[in-house]
Amino acid sequence: MARVENLPSTIRDLARRQDGVVSVAQCVARGVGADAVERRARTGQWVRLHRGVYVTHAGRPTWRAGAWAALLLAGTGAALSHRSAAYVHGIVRDPPRGIEVSVPEPRRVTAVRGVVVRRSRRLEVTARGGLPVTPRGPTVLDLVDHSRTTDDVVGLLTSAVRAGVPAREVLDALRRRPRARHRGLVTDLLGEVGCGAESPMELRYHRDVERAHGLPRSTRQVAQVVGGRWIRADAVYVGLGVRVELDGELAHPGGRTVADTWRDNAVLVELGEITLRYRWHHVRVTPCLTARQVAQALRSRGWDGVTRRCTPTCAAR
Repeated sequence: MARVENLPSTIRDLARRQDGVVSVAQCVARGVGADAVERRARTGQWVRLHRGVYVTHAGRPTWRAGAWAALLLAGTGAALSHRSAAYVHGIVRDPPRGIEVSVPEPRRVTAVRGVVVRRSRRLEVTARGGLPVTPRGPTVLDLVDHSRTTDDVVGLLTSAVRAGVPAREVLDALRRRPRARHRGLVTDLLGEVGCGAESPMELRYHRDVERAHGLPRSTRQVAQVVGGRWIRADAVYVGLGVRVELDGELAHPGGRTVADTWRDNAVLVELGEITLRYRWHHVRVTPCLTARQVAQALRSRGWDGVTRRCTPTCAAR
């Protein structure tokens, strides 16, 4: 908590709201002149964080104090964005080293060390923990736009879902951004079920792995009692002793669990069936390699079919 007890009464409440950080302009507007601010800085009572922005004590500034300093530097209407906003929303666990803020596009802010300023045509601002930030949905899409790989996008959306961000907030923001990157993947992950990735992942598996490569059609969502427990398989190749489990990371954020291991072992011991387990990367990014492995498992159990290439460079055969 910012130490504000010894501040002039005219700016005490302001400093308390801003984690001990104030700007010279704010002080002047409240009757504390620029010379008085400079005098406190010279005597070590206050510490200058950026030009015209000070923390009103001599201790080490907190991350929130640094965030306020960046916001005051950026000016009216600025908001924490990208990883800084994601940290405030709880989407990422670790505070970013640099503070990222966004400002309305016409404005230009001189860059300073430790602060990244981005301009936005349609800047949306809300409040979280007293800090002005971009809302959760736009924040997720801002990070998606900067994600390099499919796995990065899936990992980010996983973190967002685990942090309690409703799928509809991300999808609503996506509809307002016709040029958003990775929109197909975001829609696949969130759009069809609104609360996880299992259903879209299953659709992709049956389309891009099975049908595209001439594999036999599996039976979906098979429920059975094994070891005295009801279990459900995403895809079962009936009569061939092979089943597939699809672990969408949004629905299964830690990957393989103790329950998964028990189920796979029980299926093998009691039913004599092979369980193949795939995640989003295997289905969306490498469906041809996945199809080849499924075909190998099926052939080991008696399937005599032939896979087909989905493209001239397909790796399924």
